[in-house]
Amino acid sequence: MTEIEERFARRAVRRKRLFLGMSIAALVVAAFLIVLYSTWFLLDRSFAIGPRAVIILLVLLNARQQLRQYKYATILEQLLPPTS
Repeated sequence: MTEIEERFARRAVRRKRLFLGMSIAALVVAAFLIVLYSTWFLLDRSFAIGPRAVIILLVLLNARQQLRQYKYATILEQLLPPTS
């Protein structure tokens, strides 16, 4: 592993908790949006739910990607040699 690759991997490991936090935050935002848009739809049946469903889907895909980065950082942490 080159020095640049090792620095990249160590930076990812340092951000591991950030990735998990961002994933959880995205799930909370998606849940909030589901409740909000459902309420608006129940109050006004002409409320366009389709475009909002796409927004929720994108937020959930972001949460999935952040969780994937967390898992990669966890694996990298195990593979990297300990620092001196």
